[in-house]
Amino acid sequence: MIPESFEYHVPKTVDEAARMAAEFADDGKVLAGGHSLIPMMKLRLASPKHLIDLGRVEGLKYIREADGKIEIGALTTHFQAEYATLLKEKCPLLPETARAIGDVQVRNKGTIGGSLAHADPAADWPAAALALDAELKTVSTSGERWIPVSEFFVDLLTTSMNPGEILTAIRFPALPVRSGDAYAKHAHPASGFAVVGVAARVTLDEKGIVEKARVGVTGVSSKAYRASSVEAAITGKAPSSKNLDTASLHAVDGIDLNGDLYASAEYRGHLAKVYTARALALAVERAGGK
Repeated sequence: MIPESFEYHVPKTVDEAARMAAEFADDGKVLAGGHSLIPMMKLRLASPKHLIDLGRVEGLKYIREADGKIEIGALTTHFQAEYATLLKEKCPLLPETARAIGDVQVRNKGTIGGSLAHADPAADWPAAALALDAELKTVSTSGERWIPVSEFFVDLLTTSMNPGEILTAIRFPALPVRSGDAYAKHAHPASGFAVVGVAARVTLDEKGIVEKARVGVTGVSSKAYRASSVEAAITGKAPSSKNLDTASLHAVDGIDLNGDLYASAEYRGHLAKVYTARALALAVERAGGK
């Protein structure tokens, strides 16, 4: 199929794009990398009358460090995140997550901002953003604001962004001392999306006890979520294999599980526990734990 007719707009600045988003309101859609919106338009699951292409907006493609945090422009591609030296040194979960996305073609065109704003329940970036307590910057004609990731994902393909807002940047905390990151994923063999994806950041104290743990899970429910029960179960304990496995049994506590032809709800729940244990174990190893 081909999309319904639409008008194509190419703003040069964020302010211009924000004015267009406000003017067109529900009749407009913002285009970043296009890997999510264009297929939906071709299937006529989305039929915007105005398409606002951010591809030529200056200043939305960067990776930089400031005040102990890593800030990434929304149009930064998965490929750029995968190979960024700064991220490998200061926030290694992001390159590892980027490397797990789709294929080379997808990683060269798809953007981190586009993926997060689309809020696909099987996308990889939401798990990493949740595990790192990210903040997301949006801009509109009313100004700008930073949204905690804990408030960002609302439901299937739904975020807390207001009409007319454009996602422009994402901010992540750098890797603390005695900490390790990991992303473990069971990918769908056809689409490459996460049947289950688990991102973890673990910080150990000077005695090797888990001081802090953050776990983000994608692919399991209608939206990505923080596995807070897992975090609570392992915090303050030695990161032994037994303790990690026991904590991981809580990976789907209180969660409504997705089920489909590839993976039933029961199987997804099982995979979530297995991949949570794997992500935690690898994060602990990288943090210097045994």
